[in-house]
Amino acid sequence: MKTSPLITLDQLEQGRLLKDLTTFGIGGPAKYFIEVDGIPAMQDLLAYCHAHQIRYFILGKGSNTLFDDRGFNGMVIANRINFLEKPEEDCWHVGAGYSFSLLGSQTARQGWSGLEFASGIPGSVGGAVYMNAGANGRETSETLVSVDYVTPEGRLICLEKSDLTFRYRFSSFQQRTGAIVGATFRLTASDSAREKQLEIIHYRKKTQPYKAKSAGCVFRNPDCGHAGALIEKSGLKGKSEGGAQVSSIHANFVINTGNASSQDVLSLVDSIQQEVKKQMGISLESEIRYIPYDQGDFHPL
Repeated sequence: MKTSPLITLDQLEQGRLLKDLTTFGIGGPAKYFIEVDGIPAMQDLLAYCHAHQIRYFILGKGSNTLFDDRGFNGMVIANRINFLEKPEEDCWHVGAGYSFSLLGSQTARQGWSGLEFASGIPGSVGGAVYMNAGANGRETSETLVSVDYVTPEGRLICLEKSDLTFRYRFSSFQQRTGAIVGATFRLTASDSAREKQLEIIHYRKKTQPYKAKSAGCVFRNPDCGHAGALIEKSGLKGKSEGGAQVSSIHANFVINTGNASSQDVLSLVDSIQQEVKKQMGISLESEIRYIPYDQGDFHPL
């Protein structure tokens, strides 16, 4: 007997403005939008999208993401899976929608080291795993034990770290479709974890445009140095395209001064890359994902 679908399109919100869901504050309406706060619901939703060939994008806290001004011609799924468990004394099992910054602060306050660098990173745990987010010489993958993952067909699996590939700002999830729904981290007891975490927050607030609308660092650091220093040496601090501007505080940040369009950002990023290549002979690679309106892969700028 054929069963009724668990999810139908009339349950979805239409026309949700994506600029309200991203740290950049840029992006038009999503054709369909839904928030998911549990793993079974994510399984049902991805199975539905797979069966009906619906294009989807998994959104965490909206950092590191640039949506098109026209929006997204598919389904945007906001991952709000937000649990926090401790299966062992030194282990944290966390929902992918949990704040990565909050996790870094909480674990450091409790005297555990390994995620202090997460404090102040405006992303979700799932986004941090996906991008192998890092700062202050540390990366997400260093303390990662395993990842809970829903396949495009809706099957829940657990992937050990050894099943995955990680390198600088890369994880093998960038070559998969599906959804990260949880992650387990193993940390190390440390009396100095809280002090280190507070130092990181203080430094970040002093050296980055903390309150501006941005997607975080725009470019990966090349092997020869820091992207921000190369951009600054090229005389590009403060350079603008429409409402997008290279931050005068940290040159590896492009900020939305209030009315930036996705095209403003794309043009400015391209201009930076061309100028740094011309002056320094170095090719900068973006780590921000541009999400086109229609069919096509999600890719760095």
